[in-house]
Amino acid sequence: MIHVRARLGAGRTSIEVTGHEEHTEQGRVCAAVSAITQTALLGLEQVAQHHPDLVSIEITQE
Repeated sequence: MIHVRARLGAGRTSIEVTGHEEHTEQGRVCAAVSAITQTALLGLEQVAQHHPDLVSIEITQE
């Protein structure tokens, strides 16, 4: 089971994705969730590079 937890607050948004698909769709759902999440991060990185005075992004590997 893939779990997506989104927290919305005053001026902030937090999204956490955990878990893994259980072989019901042969990995397609897991791949789709990963692709969407990684695409969002890549897009935010690009915005931060073009507007470093307005956007800061920190991505850490655990």
